[in-house]
Amino acid sequence: MAELPEYVLDRVFDAPRDMVWRAWTDPVLLARWYGPGVETIIHAFDPRPGGMWLNEMKWGETSDLSRMAFQDVVPKEKIVWHHSSADAEWNIAPNQRMPDWPRVLLTTVTFEDMGANTRVRLTQTPMNATEAEIACFAQAMAGMDKGWGSGFAIIEEILAEMQAADV
Repeated sequence: MAELPEYVLDRVFDAPRDMVWRAWTDPVLLARWYGPGVETIIHAFDPRPGGMWLNEMKWGETSDLSRMAFQDVVPKEKIVWHHSSADAEWNIAPNQRMPDWPRVLLTTVTFEDMGANTRVRLTQTPMNATEAEIACFAQAMAGMDKGWGSGFAIIEEILAEMQAADV
């Protein structure tokens, strides 16, 4: 089998690591930037190995449910989860809009001090995927920067607000 495609997004934020970590782990802040342009509702958020993040993105009468099962959490350093579309009972389910989308993505986010700044690296790779799912993911990777990038732009706004409040 060929090497699995891996989506990688790097961003350096003009904020200390503890503040950037908070933007990823405080459900109130997370709901502001995750799923930009839609209403994000976090139904559960327990960022520890074995914990779950149950997420709903709504636009109009349409909802997209996803579940993230945390695998590894090292405070202020790394978060690893299995990312899946979900049904109404939060079971792993096919993506409603993209039937060949991988059922599970291994998602890793790392946080690295860079002086007063923080480097965040997000990676996603299909897990136990069929050839059709791998092909779908590989084809979609070029457009993934738009969604994640829009969310990261909102994180920058949140961090600026947090820094202004600390003054």
